[in-house]
Amino acid sequence: MGYIFLPSGALYPRIPDVQNHPISWKERGTTLPTTTFDKESIKASIIGKLQRYNGRSLQEASPQQIYKAVASTVRDQIMQKFTAAREERKANKSKRLYYLSVEFLMGRSMYCNMLNLVSTREYREALQELGINLDDILKEEPEPGLGNGGLGRLAACFLDSLSSLDLPAMGCTIRYEYGLFRQKIIDGQQVEFPDSWLENGNVWEMPVMEDACEVHYGGHVDTVEDETGTHFVHRDYYSVVAVPYDMPIVGYHTQTVNTLRTWSARSKQRIDLNSFGRGNYAQASQEIDLAEAISKVLYPEDNHYEGKMLRLKQHYFFTSATLQYIIRDFKKLHGTDWSIFPDKVCIHINDTHPGLAIPELMRLLMDQEGLGWDESAQIVEKTIAYTNHTIMAEALEKWPDAMVRQQLPRIYMILEEMNRRLCQRLWNHFPGEWDRIAHMAILAYDQVFMANLCVAMTHSVNGVSQLHGDILKEETFHDFYQIMPEKFTAITNGITHRRWLMSCNPRLTDLICESIGDAWFTDPERLSELKPMANDAAFREKFAAVKQANKDRLVKFLRDRQDVVVDPSFMFDCQSKRLHEYKRQMLNALHILVLYNRIVSDSGFTMQPRVFFFGAKASPGYYRAKQIIRMINAIARLVDSHPRARQFLKVVFLENYDVSSAEILIPASEVSEQLSTASKEASGTGNMKFMMNGAVTIGTMDGANVEIAEQVGMDNIYIFGMRSDTVRNLYAERTYNPMSIFETNHEIRQAMTQMIDGTLLPNAPAALQDLYHSLLMGDYGSMADPYFVLKDFGSYSMAQRRLNDDYMNPEKWWSMAVINTAMSGIFSSDRTIREYNERIWHLTPLDWN
Repeated sequence: MGYIFLPSGALYPRIPDVQNHPISWKERGTTLPTTTFDKESIKASIIGKLQRYNGRSLQEASPQQIYKAVASTVRDQIMQKFTAAREERKANKSKRLYYLSVEFLMGRSMYCNMLNLVSTREYREALQELGINLDDILKEEPEPGLGNGGLGRLAACFLDSLSSLDLPAMGCTIRYEYGLFRQKIIDGQQVEFPDSWLENGNVWEMPVMEDACEVHYGGHVDTVEDETGTHFVHRDYYSVVAVPYDMPIVGYHTQTVNTLRTWSARSKQRIDLNSFGRGNYAQASQEIDLAEAISKVLYPEDNHYEGKMLRLKQHYFFTSATLQYIIRDFKKLHGTDWSIFPDKVCIHINDTHPGLAIPELMRLLMDQEGLGWDESAQIVEKTIAYTNHTIMAEALEKWPDAMVRQQLPRIYMILEEMNRRLCQRLWNHFPGEWDRIAHMAILAYDQVFMANLCVAMTHSVNGVSQLHGDILKEETFHDFYQIMPEKFTAITNGITHRRWLMSCNPRLTDLICESIGDAWFTDPERLSELKPMANDAAFREKFAAVKQANKDRLVKFLRDRQDVVVDPSFMFDCQSKRLHEYKRQMLNALHILVLYNRIVSDSGFTMQPRVFFFGAKASPGYYRAKQIIRMINAIARLVDSHPRARQFLKVVFLENYDVSSAEILIPASEVSEQLSTASKEASGTGNMKFMMNGAVTIGTMDGANVEIAEQVGMDNIYIFGMRSDTVRNLYAERTYNPMSIFETNHEIRQAMTQMIDGTLLPNAPAALQDLYHSLLMGDYGSMADPYFVLKDFGSYSMAQRRLNDDYMNPEKWWSMAVINTAMSGIFSSDRTIREYNERIWHLTPLDWN
């Protein structure tokens, strides 16, 4: 028997080809391959890698070289398990989940990998003895530019939990060469720069060239009749090669390692030598540029036709490549018994972006594998499940009909037939109701409605909080729910407590373990055992000391990163999330301006000194969101310029907010601002991260805030504003008049006037007029103040008064903070994944016993 040599120097028996001879580890009578990664072997590996790959001694190596040596040592440890997990899945022919998402906001991997390998102590000791500061080396790792906000971070948490629960899965997305963008604040305004996160390579990924495939665009489809029937042949298309890169996702304290597969676009023809020979160098590489643009940038601007087309190509690119791989993998393991396909494959589409997986699977089953329509449609529906993440109309994707027909002609033909059959079914339920049927159709009004496709053609449709699930049934997809009620469910989102507590908040982790042990590492709901400690004065004092240490860490981070000075004795109040009007950063900003005016106009007014932190990126084409950022920074300058105001207030906008800065901000936060207009936030996951780290929430009864309130009790959260049913009624009635609030509330009137009278922007007093008018008059026939900022302001202001008073009572405040951490375990993504598996996926965990 041969042996495989690992980069670490370890060796273990070469495994037979399990595709043809599936043999599990237990059947072979062998133990799982392991190499000792103790302190001494870690030190030897790091030094050896620096010598072999860089020709450097430890003293000569650069920080980046040391980072890569450490990371690749961690990777060696993971790859042993990775190999075993792949072979075990294939040997057992386990059902596998493919989780398709246009985003995976992974964050840095090295420390969390050490944590999940249960090796942090060994690495810290080894590095300390080598004279290497681990915290400094961690900063050398680039942030993967594969996501934007909650959607992508949720997907990343899911992968962590899937591996930790031993469930076989693969995440699938695009290997964006550039991330969303790198944000700089210049003169108070957002400026976007390319996020070239792959500049120094990615230690954790590996290309899998044998799984590369072609994705076809354009051309036309011919119908061909022969003795075997009717066939559809795609001709004159152009091809883009999809090259996969795999990143191992290690589970916590388990042998299971799953995969994040990212697809990179390459031109089939690397260069046009004829054009190059004629001196036409631009034309020679034109095909390369056009092909590789597909995986160039996350979320290209789509406010023009070319941008929309690029997004369509992106979505089809990674769904087609993924589906082609799934079919090949299934056939290798199971042959061509298509009747068992839904028993061995589960495809989950995370929002509508990967929705083209539905017609693509139909195409592959019919055109490539020779199945009929009815059999293929049955397989597709049983295999694919859909998570909806928003009720916002602009986020329920639609594609121009002609664009899909031009770029994806065979896919469009399949969509036409799907639509014909769906409308026929709808007619039987709603005879004569043409408008209703058109509203539910896949193709209507010269557009392709992706949400309708996803609801109609999958076996499961879930919301991401209980409130969101109800809204989907009662409003967004109400007509579908009447016909297909069995499809609909709600599974509340979760976050991985390993990254968002154990990794980012080691001080609090140690305190919790000191009090209740470490069983909560693998059973996070046991954090509830901490609840009695809310009444223990000594524990509350320790809890407050941990928070203060985390505040000090954030203060240093801001001084080093942005040259911003913050007083750590101030209350730390945070609102960090994607910049969107419905998330109502505007409500927070107006309230700060009102507080400023109270301080300036009344020498007797006092309050608990508070820092308001904002972390957010605005989409480059979202003008109004970028104006909100400008307003926040203008308020920051105004406060800093006033001697009395700056004794009580500080406003800080975190530049280029990302996972790494969130890992420092969230543990330091004492107040979590969750201000979305009720019924607009599907769930939220930032609210869970803040809660888990002992911040107290001020928020609306929206998304998962409802369930947070249920867990902690209304005495340990600050709820304000209208409820979702009231909001929906106001939209229906269209009687809301924000001008009446402006005219009768002098504090709002003063703050809003300061937006346009030069108080905030003396050199550009008209710069915020669009924001001002959107709150009072609306635009182009739309309602004014569509997210009810002014309507909820009074309730929000009163809740802030209560919060301020409670913070000045340390015994009460720290009791509330402890209860928030204690009751956060239910919001672990481990619980979420268990629910998905019980209700939708039905995967069997890999058995390592």
